[in-house]
Amino acid sequence: MKGDQMTTFDTTHRADSSSARRAGPREWLALAVLMLPVLLTSIDNTVLSFALPQVSTALHPSGEQLLWLVDIYPLMLAGLLVPMGSLGDRFGRRRLLLIGAVGFGVASVCAAYSPNAEALFGSRVLLGVFGATLMPSTLSLIRNIFVNRDDRRVAIATWAAMFAGGAALGPVVGGWLLEHYWWGSVFFINVPIIVVFLAAAVFLLPESRDPRPGRVDIPSIGLSLAAMLPTVLGIKQFAEHGFSDVSVTSFAVGILSAAAFVRRQRRIANPMIDLALFSDRVFSGAIIANLLSLMGYAGFVFFAAQFLQLGMGLSPLAAATALLPGLVVTVLAGFAAVRLVRFIPARVLVAASFVMSALGYAIASFVGTPSTGSIMLAFTVLGLGIGLAETLTNDLMLSSVPPFKAGAASAISETAYEVGAVLGTAVLGSVLTSTYRSHLTMPSVIQWGDSDSSFETYGGTVELAREYPVMFGDHLLHSAQVAFDLGVQRTSAVAILIALAAAVVAWRTLKDA
Repeated sequence: MKGDQMTTFDTTHRADSSSARRAGPREWLALAVLMLPVLLTSIDNTVLSFALPQVSTALHPSGEQLLWLVDIYPLMLAGLLVPMGSLGDRFGRRRLLLIGAVGFGVASVCAAYSPNAEALFGSRVLLGVFGATLMPSTLSLIRNIFVNRDDRRVAIATWAAMFAGGAALGPVVGGWLLEHYWWGSVFFINVPIIVVFLAAAVFLLPESRDPRPGRVDIPSIGLSLAAMLPTVLGIKQFAEHGFSDVSVTSFAVGILSAAAFVRRQRRIANPMIDLALFSDRVFSGAIIANLLSLMGYAGFVFFAAQFLQLGMGLSPLAAATALLPGLVVTVLAGFAAVRLVRFIPARVLVAASFVMSALGYAIASFVGTPSTGSIMLAFTVLGLGIGLAETLTNDLMLSSVPPFKAGAASAISETAYEVGAVLGTAVLGSVLTSTYRSHLTMPSVIQWGDSDSSFETYGGTVELAREYPVMFGDHLLHSAQVAFDLGVQRTSAVAILIALAAAVVAWRTLKDA
């Protein structure tokens, strides 16, 4: 019966959506309001990357803690997006959006004034929890507000541009704030944006929900988290230490929990995820492409922020400014995709976007000596691919589901986005960190002791080098730069292989798009 309903929807929707009612001024104003939480959550994905040197100095986290400070936010988003999307379908997407915005503001203040790495970690957890209430509601509201296919494509292009652009804007905003204020200001900036959003959302956003909602399934929520958290922990442990008791156990728990989650979704009357969606080859291909594109993007931002500030000696604002061309290209590419897809098949554009990602990494690491200019060019090429991929994959995904299931489907898409961000930092970041630690050499006068963890990161090593005589400090700085450059090269090689493999997957799965 469920499959018959989906088939009926597909035939009627694809025939009528292009001739449905066009959006008016109120709908476009609602879209502008929805862009505020999109910017908030995407900026918070990357804003911490540019504050890592200052966080390393102020809070003294270990290398693994530094990775977790970056990872935990998108990880919590990834684990909770599907449950929150389901809650939005049941209780109202606008209501969930408003509740999440208030919680996000409170968590932002807590993060800004964190006295240590553990407190910042806890605040990032809360930001992830409340951020998960924001994202499914924004995309699902777009699905219900814009019933005309052409209008919806423009709206999705705007959403994707703000999402990808916000990820790039995070370092720019963070760079300016770090030039003038303390590191916690990169979180405090969220508060005034949330105040403006709450005031406008009450008047401009319509409420929508699933007309036939099922009950909230607490066991499914627990299983989704039990599948996500251990799996990412296993990836991180494997990247740093190879197979170990921790990594093997984590993978086992994650896989078993994922299997139990899938089995439960197949057996209960009102599943959190309609698994029938994945039987659509285009839907599944779009989700995979979404995940892999963000994996490369997040990994690039992780090392570029540190390279520009610590390797090239740029200030936070100057380093962030170097990424502006890539930000502009990312936004423009998203809107260009709306027109290009009329003449060029989606699978060609998405596959080409991964080739661009591979080229971007190659430019950054293997074309001459890395420099500010090469990083700018590489990020611009990468941004072109991301802008194309994000708009097209989200449009393909949303177009294949009925409006009343938009929350759950949007959550799946955004889960892929966040899992990609987590994997980008966990896998590529771990390759960078492990290579750096294994190739860092120190003068014999420098003894490993209580500050061992400070040598695990590029920023920590640079800070400690100032405490030693010039001769020893310069040797340590040179060794740190060489080790970091080697780490960037190895990270880029892995990213290039992933991007090229993803291009092949997109070409095969999006054949009928």
